[in-house]
Amino acid sequence: MTKYIFVTGGVLSSLGKGITAASIGTLLKHAGKKVGMLKIDPYINVDPGTMSPLEHGEVFVTKDGAETDLDIGNYERFLDTSYLKTSNFTTGQVYSTVIERERAGGYLGQTIQVIPHIVGEIVSRIKAAGEGHDILVVELGGTVGDIEGLPFMEAIRQMKHDDEVAGTFFIHVTLIPFIKAAGELKSKPTQHSVQELRRIGITPQMIIARSENALPKTFKKKLAMSCDVHADSVVEALDAASIYDVPMSFLRQNILKPIAKELELGELEPDMEEWDNLVKKIVQPKGKVVIGFVGKYLALKESYKSLIEALIHAGAHLDSRVEICWVDSEEIEEKGAEALLADCDGVLVAGGFGNRGVEGKIQAINYARVNKVPYLGICLGMQLTLVEYARNVLGYEDANSVEFNEETTHPMIYLIDNFLDQSGGMQLRTHQSPMGGTLRLGEYPCDTKEGSLLREAYNGEKTIYERHRHRYEANPTYRDALEAAGMIVTGESNGLIEAVEVKDHPWFLGVQFHPEFTSRLQTPNPSILAFVDAALKSE
Repeated sequence: MTKYIFVTGGVLSSLGKGITAASIGTLLKHAGKKVGMLKIDPYINVDPGTMSPLEHGEVFVTKDGAETDLDIGNYERFLDTSYLKTSNFTTGQVYSTVIERERAGGYLGQTIQVIPHIVGEIVSRIKAAGEGHDILVVELGGTVGDIEGLPFMEAIRQMKHDDEVAGTFFIHVTLIPFIKAAGELKSKPTQHSVQELRRIGITPQMIIARSENALPKTFKKKLAMSCDVHADSVVEALDAASIYDVPMSFLRQNILKPIAKELELGELEPDMEEWDNLVKKIVQPKGKVVIGFVGKYLALKESYKSLIEALIHAGAHLDSRVEICWVDSEEIEEKGAEALLADCDGVLVAGGFGNRGVEGKIQAINYARVNKVPYLGICLGMQLTLVEYARNVLGYEDANSVEFNEETTHPMIYLIDNFLDQSGGMQLRTHQSPMGGTLRLGEYPCDTKEGSLLREAYNGEKTIYERHRHRYEANPTYRDALEAAGMIVTGESNGLIEAVEVKDHPWFLGVQFHPEFTSRLQTPNPSILAFVDAALKSE
């Protein structure tokens, strides 16, 4: 039977519950345990797919095509494991399932209530996520006391007494503020948060204390006594030079000792040598490379979380700091690409939806192509690569994507009526289809062309597997014209164009897939690694 570690948050949000959960999971995995991860989101949206990146941050896409919370990305990057749609669920999904079952007569006319029906559905989903694992680490989104989170709190409380559960361990992440005027660390917010948990019926067995200042031994002892946990179960989580140093910080504090004791896991000795070496290269690298990151969601960098982390992973393996030069594509439209990208060793044009900033991205692509600057275009970045080439090389002045101009006489990017979905079935897409339901989502195969940069990046692999999140496709009608003019299709998926390159350019690649979704600290994505390497060599 599976054992469960529940991670809750108190005092305020954004304390790093996701990194905490991922770090604990990483240590357990490196100690030889089979670890599952689960993020529960109390919001009522069915999934983050139609939520604004500026409000929610990045939508992370799993291998099986689920649009999930960005913390699933943290789990995959830390544990070097692909998790599935069962690793994230929301209040919206829980209520939808219960209501559909009720409408189908599944409850035989019972009055449907939060307890037992909603809570029961939550428990069954947690158990489903735990199947096949020694330990499931469960992160509960939100903050203790939130009205939205109460059914979830009740569910994990009930699991303490469940005969189908081999053991439970509760970890509470809280803030320890430093009051500058008084010159003191304050434990009272944590005490109140723990009291709120106890009122619900949950007694945390470990406190992860987020603080900007180190906690003196006397303070940790006081915190342990007031929160009724053992002294070795107060773990400080200070601001780290890199999020990937957090597992090492926890390991130095013997975080696994109380967990192993309570869950009867035996002696745990995680092998973190390789991890530690990579972290050192992130914190103190030998080299440096500047990447011009062209996007339009720059007000919230979390919109590009996986891509930022993928660049860090590549830098760690190349022992170089990847310095990101953030370039707003709308600003390029005003000032020109050279003014903003001249000092960059490489240019990356990221994905996105909507017309805003598109012309600026096209100018950035033109700058990288003409000036022989290493270039990587991802998703929309690849689509606009075709548009730029059609306009400036083929001479199709009004070339565009039908996403931005339905009347264009040269639709380089179009909306195909039918395509194979992630499960292999046919799906219909039209302009009127709901956006969330017509995306090509999840992992698809991509056949690479012999002699291409793409195949070389993936160490000679003929077929690679990468994840997608897009609606529109490259129009194959223009393939012959593009290839005759020097743009070569080097990746295909079931007849769809997946990757393009430009002849007589040191390193120029556009990919329809999102390589950042499969990049991990210990195994960086090959195309992003090759791009950063090319940028390093171009200095």
